[in-house]
Amino acid sequence: MNWQTKYRYNMFVKFKYKNLCEGCIRKAAKRHNIKIHILKVMPDHLHTLITLPKGMSDVKAMQLLKGCSAHTFFKNHPKARLRYPQGHLWSRGGSAVTVGYNQLSNTVKYILEQAKHHGLAC
Repeated sequence: MNWQTKYRYNMFVKFKYKNLCEGCIRKAAKRHNIKIHILKVMPDHLHTLITLPKGMSDVKAMQLLKGCSAHTFFKNHPKARLRYPQGHLWSRGGSAVTVGYNQLSNTVKYILEQAKHHGLAC
């Protein structure tokens, strides 16, 4: 799964905001029994490899993760509301792809090499 910040603002350049975002997403996932295997937060988007509970669609999972993480992020970083007065941290949509066992190693490598791909220091 991946999605980006609204207007592709670089909200997570600073280490503390990147960690806050990661914590918010992990908290939302735990609350809804979504297992996160890999989570890579970039300055303006993120990639994650997750396992959904039985019966949950990828659309519902993205809705829950984006909504809960945005709420928690704004609660812990109120100044971010100056950039997002409407309270929409994440842009609409995103991407979710089912990964089979044969594709798993390539997918993990792709997610872990995002910083290198975007020319950022790890």
